[in-house]
Amino acid sequence: MRYSFRLAELLGHDPDPNKRPGTIKMIVEHTGLDRHQVANLLRNEVKYLPVHALSRICDYLIEKGHCRASELPGKLFAVEPEHFWELLARRARLELCLGVRVPNSKDGLDGALVVASDSVLVGEVLNGVSTMGEASGSLDQSGASLSEDPVQPSVLRQSLVWSPKQTDEDKMLSRAYSVYNDFGTAPGDKALLGIGSVKSNPIVELMISNAFRCKPFLSETVARAVDRSCPFFLRFRNEDPTQQSSSGGLVLAADTPSDKPGIYYETADNKWTLAPCDKSKDAALVYYVHRESQGRLEMALGGFSGRATRTLARTLASRAEEFWPPVYEGHGVQVGAFIVEYTYDKKGELRDDFLRTDWVAKTTKVTRLDPSVIERRIV
Repeated sequence: MRYSFRLAELLGHDPDPNKRPGTIKMIVEHTGLDRHQVANLLRNEVKYLPVHALSRICDYLIEKGHCRASELPGKLFAVEPEHFWELLARRARLELCLGVRVPNSKDGLDGALVVASDSVLVGEVLNGVSTMGEASGSLDQSGASLSEDPVQPSVLRQSLVWSPKQTDEDKMLSRAYSVYNDFGTAPGDKALLGIGSVKSNPIVELMISNAFRCKPFLSETVARAVDRSCPFFLRFRNEDPTQQSSSGGLVLAADTPSDKPGIYYETADNKWTLAPCDKSKDAALVYYVHRESQGRLEMALGGFSGRATRTLARTLASRAEEFWPPVYEGHGVQVGAFIVEYTYDKKGELRDDFLRTDWVAKTTKVTRLDPSVIERRIV
């Protein structure tokens, strides 16, 4: 069992230097602790914590009204996950966000739709989280849980945002930012799960842009692919009705041909490879950023197409262990970034299979992005 130090979460501390209201300075002045030690405590990067330092931190939290004395020091520590589903199940608050589309009708909001493939994926997520909640505790010899409390979110919430090109751009952006900011300001341990890709869910765009420090809803124009802010890139189909994106578009870079649709990703040798999308192949992305010290998890699950999204649901049901551990851990953050490649029967899809929710590809390959391509962008 592994614990994290949640000082940043209790203080509502944001690691973004533009948003820090002098938190480190105030703690240093009150406790007399070293500035670097406080900074490391806020990032959950301290391996050894003297009792006197812990006592001073507790005094600070009590005096400033962040905690009651009876809650400390226990509230400063949290059990961290050891499996993929536990990563979601251990959150106190879990919010699922889906993109909404409007068909050509006069029904207005009554005719708004959530894509069937996204619904299938949501169902599998809920199943995985609830199952993990029943089985993630320590077990005795008979298989019964030794944990008194089930490991599962105490608050489950759903939110809807407009998919790109489904309403006025200003309205789409306003709704996306509202949902994302509400999540960010919600107190306590939490997770936001965006279903779909940047082609269908603007929340996913905000998650990726925030992690890799690039401007959301703006296409990057670079001479070299290695200079892209994000280590993966969705090359849209020419007919896709898409919004500008920091991690998607039609041109990867001037020095790298990207004429085929699919998911491009950078490898350890700084070259880019393609997980294609065509009649017999498809691809999906599993991506998450976990800031342990803040108790904040952001995750995106989605296929390049609806076919891949539906198949991803089955992959999560049977092979979730391949998305753990994270590919990168350091500087107070864990990042998981995985490209899933599917190969289907060349005969294609049968109409009778359209409503099936248990699609399985002929072959499935999960590729972990190299830690180096994450680290040089995160740091």
